[in-house]
Amino acid sequence: MGIAEVIKFDGPPDVYAWKYPSQELGTWTQLIVNESQEAILLKGGQALDLFTAGRHTLSTNNIPGLNKLINLPFDGKSPFTAEVWYINKIHSLDIKWGTRDPIQLQDPQYKVFIPVRSFGQFGIQIEDSRKFLVKIVGTLPTFTKDTLCEYFRGALITKIKDLISSYLVAKKISIMEINAYLDEISEDVKHRLAPVFSEFGIRIINFFVNSVSVPEDDPAVQKLKAALAKRAEMDIVGYNYQQERSFDTMQTAAGNEGGSGGNLMNAGLGLGMGLGMGAGVGNAMGHMAQQINTSPTQECPKCRTGNPPGSKFCASCGQSMAVAMNGASQIPCGKCTALIPSSSKFCLSCGSAVCSACPKCKVELKPGAKFCPECGERLV
Repeated sequence: MGIAEVIKFDGPPDVYAWKYPSQELGTWTQLIVNESQEAILLKGGQALDLFTAGRHTLSTNNIPGLNKLINLPFDGKSPFTAEVWYINKIHSLDIKWGTRDPIQLQDPQYKVFIPVRSFGQFGIQIEDSRKFLVKIVGTLPTFTKDTLCEYFRGALITKIKDLISSYLVAKKISIMEINAYLDEISEDVKHRLAPVFSEFGIRIINFFVNSVSVPEDDPAVQKLKAALAKRAEMDIVGYNYQQERSFDTMQTAAGNEGGSGGNLMNAGLGLGMGLGMGAGVGNAMGHMAQQINTSPTQECPKCRTGNPPGSKFCASCGQSMAVAMNGASQIPCGKCTALIPSSSKFCLSCGSAVCSACPKCKVELKPGAKFCPECGERLV
């Protein structure tokens, strides 16, 4: 193989490290390094001289590391052997990642194990070319985006699984609600992965968790979603699971067409369940009934205010309560003070004989008297 005269790399952007195929070089070789690239001379497994963007003629004055190692002469065109590596330092922002197999996590709310998948993307840049080349590239002829994903897949999945589990436990949320926290999870994963990548000379620019999902065909997921849908329906209708079971039991008892004994037993069971379910309604009705004042009152004929039975005057306006009722005047019983028609001979409440007095001269009157025998005052 002849000695290379011009060396350059114009490969695709998803190649992060590329080795020039020939190792036969000379001190007159032209080394072309593009923007966003760095070139490194490697000899005996050691990364020696580094070249940034520009056109470089390999000579003893710009390859001091290599010259010190192999004692190149300072005059003429000296051939030597060394590896030339190109390191791509562009910002690569479209590196996709994802969980090949579902991660088994326990839902903290519903205590069931559910398989979880997660997907997203992140961006990197090769920050330290020497460290990247020595620590991770090794003897590979090329190092691509796919190679990087394979190398760091284990670290990615471990950190993501640990962080999602931590969020579920710390926040006490269901896996079904985890997508509301994707921004926080993405930022935390980025900070946790940064030291891992930095150890190999790689800087993480950004990290995104695009989705955390569960397989729709998984039996545990289907049961959980069916239960959540049922609970939502109950919340809308306005009853709970125990009430629904009561309804089902009553409906089964009502539709049972067995023997009379069975019907009676089922009817009794349904009635008992119905009574248990209606206990809350009965309590509410009882509380409502307590608020209703059912004690009798005596209405004032003037202001219509209710007064306690036996009141002689209205507590609101002072009106005498001994006024006409259905065309007959009323007087209080001398014993129990209950109001009775003035023509009554006995009290309707206590049965005592009624003895009234003339309102003018206060002479005791006989029951049914229409005029006072003493002063002649008209009584009716």
